[in-house]
Amino acid sequence: MSTTRPTHDNTADNAIFLEVFWTRVRSAVNEAAKLIVRTSFSTLSSEANDFAVVMTDSQGQTIAENAGAIPSFIGTLGNTVRAIIGAIGTQAMRDGDIYITNNPWIGTGHLNDVCLVKPIFHASHLVGFAATAGHVPDIGGKIRSVDARELFEEGFHIPPMHFLREGQADATLLSLLRTNVRTPEQTVGDIWCHASATELIARRVSDLLHEYRLTGVDDLAVALFSRSEQAMRAAIRALPDGEYRYGMDTDGFDERFRFEVTVRIADGALTCDFTGSSPQQPRAVNCVLAYTHAMTAYAIKSLLLPELANNQGLFRPIQTVAPEGSLLNPLSPAPVGGRSCTGHYVPTTIFGALYPLLPERVMAGVGSPVWITNLTGRRANGKSFANVLFYNGGMGATHGKDGASVMSWPSNISPTPIEVAERDAPLRFLRKALLPDSGGTGQWRGGLGEEIQFVNQHEGPLNVVFLTERLKVAAPGLGGGDDGAPGAVWINGQPINSRTPQVLQPGDVVTLRTPGGGGYGPAAARSADATARDRLLGYVSATDLPSTAASAH
Repeated sequence: MSTTRPTHDNTADNAIFLEVFWTRVRSAVNEAAKLIVRTSFSTLSSEANDFAVVMTDSQGQTIAENAGAIPSFIGTLGNTVRAIIGAIGTQAMRDGDIYITNNPWIGTGHLNDVCLVKPIFHASHLVGFAATAGHVPDIGGKIRSVDARELFEEGFHIPPMHFLREGQADATLLSLLRTNVRTPEQTVGDIWCHASATELIARRVSDLLHEYRLTGVDDLAVALFSRSEQAMRAAIRALPDGEYRYGMDTDGFDERFRFEVTVRIADGALTCDFTGSSPQQPRAVNCVLAYTHAMTAYAIKSLLLPELANNQGLFRPIQTVAPEGSLLNPLSPAPVGGRSCTGHYVPTTIFGALYPLLPERVMAGVGSPVWITNLTGRRANGKSFANVLFYNGGMGATHGKDGASVMSWPSNISPTPIEVAERDAPLRFLRKALLPDSGGTGQWRGGLGEEIQFVNQHEGPLNVVFLTERLKVAAPGLGGGDDGAPGAVWINGQPINSRTPQVLQPGDVVTLRTPGGGGYGPAAARSADATARDRLLGYVSATDLPSTAASAH
């Protein structure tokens, strides 16, 4: 079958048509994302939003990404498409093919994210690709934790290969996958719903090309990338050239981890160099370079061009550097299952470096990375089950605004609702409430963390693994603001080491306290009205409540 041919339309020079076409492609991608939410078998897509959908040109360069995609996936699916092109070759691709992989170094950074890539054909010619990445509820191996010592412990590894070959599923792959995971119906069901999303995009793009009598999208992509790149370079040029550094510690294990960044700005380009950060670890907190770059690109885009939709051209002026064998660029087969415990610190580090340049745009430290509770057990019928529950800390304050409470950042992962958690897991929730005094004080207060308390109602033991951070090193304040409160984990009222797997017996009670965000600016500069409101709402201790606030209550 014929492979890629370039377009020869003059529409790429028409700015209005380019905007219309790009908007319609983005709409198709967003429609595919809604399909995933509606048809997913697990709550990871329908509730937690832990997935992404993109459409690329014939070279694997991202044209459109769904509006709700989490920052962890910025640019990663383009890398995956290009890796599939390299592994399969466009000459071998056929209409009806869908390829699959969860290789962390060409995917999104850990085995739990399964990526699908579908070549899009129009008039028998390859014109682009639809791709998705989604976190499945289980991928086998150890329960996802930071305790794994190498990749082979972390689950079922799928190299780049066919999921569908000209419309026919690979039965051997599906049989192997079902055999190696604890939740075969949910895991395979989620993959099928992602496959449907790629099919939808392919149909929509082919219909668009037919409607506008186009032969492909490459010329339009070149024009889009050029305009987006120019916009980002202009935004970078508005900053003074130079080198800007910042460093901070995080919890680590026996010793704390160190994050160092040097942001270099020169002639419309920006490089974030993480040389000096801690070395690769024999624990599953290593963060592959693709994920490090996604977090870097997100931080820079948030500061400079937050309103422009993601595409390949936007990120061309941004480079990410980290030494091989480091925490932010590990070598295979390093364990990477808990890479969010590391990668989510990247934007805060960059904000610290750019604070002198952009004090009114950056944010104080966040009570994140997102906290995760992984549960596994066996039902009365003998079948295994696995549940993944998400919880958030407080966001950092910014110049002019208090931090949002119990909000995921930098990843916009939604917390698991109590009703959903109790429906899917043998748990009963006793408490879910904001934590007073957990936000760092400042002219603008950090967001609050939360306290979650639940009891194991299973008839037998439950295996539980926590992914937690900021138990030792709190979210840092900025500009004179105070640090947020650290987090804590208890079982039956006793503090535990949340870095190691735990076993919950029937009736055991788990209490989680997520960290608060850092404050911004000196606390002495906070307005009396803001302080009174904090006390009235219970955000801080209600001692010495002003009479005006008391009467308002």
